[in-house]
Amino acid sequence: MKSILLFVTFIISLHSFSQTDQKIYAIIDSVSSDRIKSDITTLANFGTRNTFSDTISNTRGIGAARRWIKAEFEKISNDCSTCLHVFYQKDFVKAEPNNRIPKDTWIVNVAAIQKGTKYPNRYIIMSGDIDSRNSDGSDFTKDAPGANDNASGMAGTMEAARVLSKYKFENSIIYLGLSGEEQGLFGGKGFADFAKKNGWEIIGVFNNDMIGNIKGVDGVISNRDFRIFSEPVPPTETEKERQMRRFYGGEVDGISRQLARYVYKTTKMYMPEMNPIMVYRLDRFGRGGHHRPFNDLGWAGIRIMEAHENYNQQHQDLRTENGIEYGDNLKFVNFEYAAKLTAVNAINLASIAWAPPAPKNVAIGGVVEASVKLKWDQVDGATGYKIYWRDTTSPTWDHSRYVGDVSEFTLKGIVIDNSFFGVASVGKNGHESVVVFPNSVFR
Repeated sequence: MKSILLFVTFIISLHSFSQTDQKIYAIIDSVSSDRIKSDITTLANFGTRNTFSDTISNTRGIGAARRWIKAEFEKISNDCSTCLHVFYQKDFVKAEPNNRIPKDTWIVNVAAIQKGTKYPNRYIIMSGDIDSRNSDGSDFTKDAPGANDNASGMAGTMEAARVLSKYKFENSIIYLGLSGEEQGLFGGKGFADFAKKNGWEIIGVFNNDMIGNIKGVDGVISNRDFRIFSEPVPPTETEKERQMRRFYGGEVDGISRQLARYVYKTTKMYMPEMNPIMVYRLDRFGRGGHHRPFNDLGWAGIRIMEAHENYNQQHQDLRTENGIEYGDNLKFVNFEYAAKLTAVNAINLASIAWAPPAPKNVAIGGVVEASVKLKWDQVDGATGYKIYWRDTTSPTWDHSRYVGDVSEFTLKGIVIDNSFFGVASVGKNGHESVVVFPNSVFR
């Protein structure tokens, strides 16, 4: 009888891990393009949100914008019985006129934290940028509506907070508005340092920077494509880790790349109409984004953004020349597309926030054998583990096997030389952690 019960339990658990979570579909359906349109419109109507613009006015400048964002987060919190801790985080920067800082300024970020019920010190972050700019990033007087860059990412972050605040999660989520992006990623650096000082464990960062344009300057139009930028390995890796990569692989398997693959997989599962494009690069060529300061401290961080940019509408004074309209105006934003990318963020935030921590100390063995061995330290909250593998030239995890609540497993008949491998934790609800690439070798 006991063996029969164990078998039935195994079949039920196996079945549950093969199913999708209906709550994720509910999250997708709850994202509102109308609310996103309203928020982008409000942000654009502040005229300019340049980092150095007016902080006194209630209708123009970055001060009015950040106060409005904070008030909106507080409304969301009131609607969920104060489930969000809303606050400003700020740092002072001194004037450096030759370095894009025309005057002494407080760089003020707006954060809303939804605390996890089981792992309150583990955080997954979605961020957008508050500030905007025109052709001259130091010009804080002329209009810079910044409708797409980056009212779209900020509005998406606020909408994700509205939707996800209706749920409870085991891990904490931070909805974050960052400032000073256009002058040198000051807001991201300040908040990353703040997180490190407070001893937070950052699971990952979804930096949303321009999620509202579907018409590229190259003539391509698509409301399905979007890019996920991720660096290959952390800049904080040790010499030992670098040497291990040389002999055992992992050049494209750092923690940020695994976070990007997680977003790719979850999107393909729940939103198959979307086309996530993995870009093997920290950011666009010669440009930067607010995930980088978190990467600099050794945390996973990616940039999620539109696939087809229109440079005539970025970092431009409002004008028309030779029949071409320049500037980042509301008329160029596709609000339905921004809602889709907001949903992409929301379902991945939820999936990670509902998942147990990733397995620790994943090791691999199987040299000169026809089998691959993996072992790991089990983690609190995991009811099982899943092994992933792929061809060494594949960008995504293409094969997987759920192996139950064990701390080691042997994949028989699979040669270690021909594939890369990783392990994820699985919770009782079927949600998985980010995959962990082996960090040691055993025989």
